[in-house]
Amino acid sequence: MNFVYLNRPTPNIPRPSTEEPNSASSQSSSTTSREPSEGSGDWESFRGHQAQGVANGFATRAEWNADPSSREQEGVLWSTRVPGLGHSSPVIRGDRIFLATAVAKQGSAPLKVGRGGQPNAADDQGEQSWMVLCYNRLTGDEIWRRVAKQGVPQATRHEKATHANATVAISGDNLVAFFGSEGIHCYDLDGNLKWSQDLGVINISKYGIGWGFASSPAIHKDRIAIVCDDPENPFVACLSLSDGQEIWRRSRQDICERSWGTPLVHAASLRTQVVVNGWPWIVAYDFNSGEELWRIRGGGDNPVPTPFAANGWIYITNAHGAESPIFVVNPDAEGDITPPKETGSNDSILWSTRRGGSYMSTPIVYGDYLYLGNTNGVVRCFHAKTGDKVYEKRLETGASIISSLVAADGKIYCASENGKVYVLKAGPEFEIVAKNRMDGPCFATPAIADGVLYFRTVENLIAIQ
Repeated sequence: MNFVYLNRPTPNIPRPSTEEPNSASSQSSSTTSREPSEGSGDWESFRGHQAQGVANGFATRAEWNADPSSREQEGVLWSTRVPGLGHSSPVIRGDRIFLATAVAKQGSAPLKVGRGGQPNAADDQGEQSWMVLCYNRLTGDEIWRRVAKQGVPQATRHEKATHANATVAISGDNLVAFFGSEGIHCYDLDGNLKWSQDLGVINISKYGIGWGFASSPAIHKDRIAIVCDDPENPFVACLSLSDGQEIWRRSRQDICERSWGTPLVHAASLRTQVVVNGWPWIVAYDFNSGEELWRIRGGGDNPVPTPFAANGWIYITNAHGAESPIFVVNPDAEGDITPPKETGSNDSILWSTRRGGSYMSTPIVYGDYLYLGNTNGVVRCFHAKTGDKVYEKRLETGASIISSLVAADGKIYCASENGKVYVLKAGPEFEIVAKNRMDGPCFATPAIADGVLYFRTVENLIAIQ
């Protein structure tokens, strides 16, 4: 491995933030059995606690320069090369960071960067090694790597995707990595394999082209919720965390043609549910039995964003084709809760809009506002409880937000394909605090722990402090 350490200070305890924390869900929620809070030093699944993307309690850096070609590089605690390709986001437990990646034996075809073009499959279908990686959070040193699977991919990937798109999830001493057609694998935190399960070929495709698997596992208590929306055999299931055996499975035929989002496991006082984005239906299932609880019709026909919980509500968006809705749902909903287009709300929908949602990036609620980033570089802000649009602004020409938004210390972080991270001031006024240069495009969603920002670019894992 090639490790580069840049302006690395002696590790210290970050100073507490002076910003008010984001209001937490009024209904107790959890994605893991350890139940880390949004302000804890752990970030154990995609976008952290309840997929909220929020880390409070510590000051975070607003300005830095991580471009290695620049003489004015600053703010980089460390940077280390990551083998292969992966959009798997960093996951953090204690002093360790975990990632998934796929390493091509003959080298990977480059990722396509930027908007537009044809929906082509990447030309690198030779032998791959699917890996789980572990790094020291303070230094960036690699601690261990494990090969979960080797062979020729059973499904193709889109030229903007990788063979390791899904983020790993942690609960207790369990780390779960899901590689779609290449199986789901559970390790302890020292890299010892506990079990593996082969779920068959999962070819999430459109126009006859496989676009790749991307749905991350979601752990709650002793179960793992997974979504596999292969158009030929779409399903949602819960597996046992102890051995990977299937507890229940529900077909999503006639419910969803394809999707890439991660399921949300939302635990409230009355029940625990698995909320799954989809098209033409968004559906919630009972976590214990798999029975359907509620559904909403409509939306974009390539659902990617992950549902998330904030302020006692569930926020869902998707955007592709004719519609780009946002729905804010009561977790106690029942049945078909599709809102009337005239009002956009009903007893189960706080508010909705048919336009304004995001295509690839999962939005964020921070304080009183909902923020969404888009592939065209436009950021939208709505009042989180009323749906009133606050602003719609373009970051700059060339910006493209595929990575999901994260927030901390009164700032919204928007990582872009163009190799920049835009930092916005949280609140009703659109203000770009900084435009920070990275060492390359950002597709993966950042993680935050104890005031340190962790970015996975196409080639490196970078810590910013």
